[in-house]
Amino acid sequence: MSLAVAAEFARVGFVNMLAFRLRYYTGIITYFVNVTVYYFIWQAIFRAAPGLGGLNFPEMITYVAVGWIIRSMYFNNIDVEMASDILEGKIVMTLIRPVGVQVSYVSRVWGEALFRLVMLSLPSAAVIAMVFPLRPPAGALHAALFVVAAVGSVALVAYLNFIVGCFAVRLKSILGLLRAKFWMQDLLSGLLVPLSMFPPPLRAVSKWLPFEHIGYTPMMIYLGKLSLEESVRALGIMCAWIAGLALFGRWLWEAMSRKLTVHGG
Repeated sequence: MSLAVAAEFARVGFVNMLAFRLRYYTGIITYFVNVTVYYFIWQAIFRAAPGLGGLNFPEMITYVAVGWIIRSMYFNNIDVEMASDILEGKIVMTLIRPVGVQVSYVSRVWGEALFRLVMLSLPSAAVIAMVFPLRPPAGALHAALFVVAAVGSVALVAYLNFIVGCFAVRLKSILGLLRAKFWMQDLLSGLLVPLSMFPPPLRAVSKWLPFEHIGYTPMMIYLGKLSLEESVRALGIMCAWIAGLALFGRWLWEAMSRKLTVHGG
């Protein structure tokens, strides 16, 4: 598959999001409220236990704000879209295209992520930075590596969601699976609580999962809590997860769709 084909699917994803651009203005308010709520929660916690998880309060607020800002970019619903397309029979239009199903859905995510970056992430960052005392990146190299990590987050979430969407072929409903994935991703990515605050047994388990590279790794790079060497190593692990999930997703779709029956017309 050429990059031109992937770029065209990304363009379609971007254009499709234009139909819903109004909700992203309200999304800015939503993310601002999220950060505000966590600001007061962590303020109360750090009054009782300063330095919790190896972070001081200004670092914690920056961690929270940056975490929600990049979440606004990497978030996507291709698992829900896949389930809907399979249920309604629309998946047949994807199957007849001369490109893989995974390529069709994942490529659209990049267009959506670009739209979210422009319409939601950057405006949210501007509003949040005007209200809360956020720290800048630890340095120029850390800032560059943070951008790479944020792009990797988009890919990780896209492939994880595609894998979840594949189960819609064999299951009558993946609603329970979607909910489990949603809460597991937000928790184990470090969005709700930094992984450095996890109990040792849970932290040991999380190290073997891809979720921490969605949020925790980019935020630790941003704050300079990872050295340049550690940052590069973490990005290498992230790339390995992306490649592994892409291969597994392709295999899983082929295995799930061998007995795919589409009704409707």
